[in-house]
Amino acid sequence: MNILPLADRVLISPAAAEEVTKAGIIIPDSSKEKPLKGTVIATGNGTKDEEMVVKAGDTVLYGKYAGTEIEFEGEKYLIMRQSDVLAIVK
Repeated sequence: MNILPLADRVLISPAAAEEVTKAGIIIPDSSKEKPLKGTVIATGNGTKDEEMVVKAGDTVLYGKYAGTEIEFEGEKYLIMRQSDVLAIVK
């Protein structure tokens, strides 16, 4: 991976949005729910006040409007502060 988050930031690959259909009608991508779960790809080193708890490979839950969406080499990622991560899924 050529993206290395700084300080207390985390790079996340969001889970794919589930396709929702009702009565045989396919709902367009724009109305699909934004996924709230993803896999940590890389983390920063933390700060002197905040130790990094999440690590690469963890599956995490995050807030609906958390992070900044970026696109790198055709893949979509989210970059956010560790404090925006709500939980680690075991």
